[in-house]
Amino acid sequence: MRGFSTNAIHAGQEPDLTTGAVIPPIHPSSTFAQDGVGGLRAGYEYSRSANPTRTALQECLAALEGGRHAVAFGSGMGASDVLLRVLLKPGDHVVIPHDAYGGTFRLVDKVLTQWGVEYTPVDLGDVEALRAAVRPTTRVVWCETPTNPLLGIADIAVLADVARGAGARLVVDNTFASPYLQNPLALGADVVLHSTTKYVGGHSDVVGGVLVTGDDEIAERVRFTQNSVGSVPGPFDAWLTLRGAKTLAVRMERHSDNAERVVELLAGHGAVEKVLYPGLPDHPGHEVAAKQMRRFGGMVSFLVAGGREAALRVCGATEIFTLAESLGGVESLIEHPGAMTHASVAGSALEVPDNLVRLSVGIEDVEDLMDDLRQALDAAGR
Repeated sequence: MRGFSTNAIHAGQEPDLTTGAVIPPIHPSSTFAQDGVGGLRAGYEYSRSANPTRTALQECLAALEGGRHAVAFGSGMGASDVLLRVLLKPGDHVVIPHDAYGGTFRLVDKVLTQWGVEYTPVDLGDVEALRAAVRPTTRVVWCETPTNPLLGIADIAVLADVARGAGARLVVDNTFASPYLQNPLALGADVVLHSTTKYVGGHSDVVGGVLVTGDDEIAERVRFTQNSVGSVPGPFDAWLTLRGAKTLAVRMERHSDNAERVVELLAGHGAVEKVLYPGLPDHPGHEVAAKQMRRFGGMVSFLVAGGREAALRVCGATEIFTLAESLGGVESLIEHPGAMTHASVAGSALEVPDNLVRLSVGIEDVEDLMDDLRQALDAAGR
């Protein structure tokens, strides 16, 4: 059985048979010549249905997550939308995290409810709360672990047992962890989702998503629905994502190294009220995270003493950390979730603290990152 980095570099990426090129070519063609009516060469007819560059990416990501099938999308939300169309119908119920990603909440609350779907936000770290929320109509338990942006941890194996007992599917958004740090299918999940925009692509230059599963029926229905609605990535996007995936293991090690040092700084600074990071021994999900993750990752959130205005000052004072949405790129990013990525949950049960700051810790020299945060926190406290 090949190792993670070997798969990242080679799975779905054999040298080109015609030229010997060691990097898979980009196939920008929208259509493919047929050898007679219905006589497809290598199974390709039209790039909405399938494209060789996309196939290479899908084979690679399936190998990294340990699934039989991967289906790549034009965005993480495109992947979420198609999967929920496949797994839900009007009248069904879905459980979502009580601190779900704002885009996921918006899709469920503003779009799917118009279609007759019901939902309940639950702290998925509390298994009894999940059991209490499950209904006879529950068809999906939607999990993020770690969650965005509060870094909550859920026990995937336990959730899988609860979902299975209720006749529901467990979907795990594995974006924050990446396939390198965590493999939910091996822990009992039915489907794994990634916004490949983030750690998989890793360079903030491409938007994409993927669903990975070992379930043949789900995969077939996802492919049919994707082809029907057209939520596909272009070949250049697929190629960029595939290129990024090659270095995922080494990047995640550096992200994790740097994040641990940043957490030490934050935990000892007087302008910080609380640090949210599953690598901290006092994090309520620390033991579970240590059990199901290889390391604790590059995402760090913290509460700023002094409230919203102090948090905004910190976000505006950094020089190396760029004030921007998204995460998982080689560069360090800082944001205020309440006003940026999670503005859609304002006024709801999922509203995040207004003094919360989220960091995507990049792979720069860690001393520079620490100096940057130190001066920003000092400035905010004055």
